[in-house]
Amino acid sequence: MKEAVRYTEADVEALNAEHGLKSAEDIVRWAGETFGPEIKFANSFGAEDVALQHIIAEAAPNIRVFTLDTGRLNDETYAVMDATRFKYPDIPIEVMFPDRDKVEGLTREKGFFSFRESLENRKECCGIRKVQPLKRALSDATAWMTGLRKDQAVTRTDTPAIEWDEGNGMLKVNPLIEWTNEDVWEYIKVNKIPYNKLHDMSYPSIGCAPCTRAIKEGEDIRAGRWWWENPEFKECGLHE
Repeated sequence: MKEAVRYTEADVEALNAEHGLKSAEDIVRWAGETFGPEIKFANSFGAEDVALQHIIAEAAPNIRVFTLDTGRLNDETYAVMDATRFKYPDIPIEVMFPDRDKVEGLTREKGFFSFRESLENRKECCGIRKVQPLKRALSDATAWMTGLRKDQAVTRTDTPAIEWDEGNGMLKVNPLIEWTNEDVWEYIKVNKIPYNKLHDMSYPSIGCAPCTRAIKEGEDIRAGRWWWENPEFKECGLHE
């Protein structure tokens, strides 16, 4: 098997100049050809991610897929996980769980809703349930892929298609970064892709059940995530 290319932060500008404005399909195809199974896609089973899963199945099925099960997901999220497994049986989904001892320690010390008490507490919970499992998932990868889009949040407006992830020491590829919400849903409908039914209940952005609510008409699409925090802090640590 061909050894995967290893890039550094110094390569990001040139890579974006060459590939950043290509179609999502072309970016995915490039990533699959360049990294093979050493690039992993983090699928959280929101609308963007199920669309990207379909592109991967069509353009680069050698890309490995994983998901982070925080232990506090909605039933609807598990339902679309299973529907996705059945639709793409040749692409296994690696499920990563948080460390049991750390979860038990956190809940024993601070209870089940400590994340609502302060930003520090919320980031602590996200760190245990998301960031640390992500690092384990990426321990055998040289790059990773996400379904990030620029218009999802104020924290993502300057995100390029290809960026350097300093925290994980590898490239991060965002093929849908220029897509609009309308682009995502048109793609889902045309390709008959299974999606999270919470989207039909006014949940445009879906995370853990206690940290996600439906939004009201006219609210920002991320308004239902950590609604007690300011928008500029609404990241769990995976994409900072």
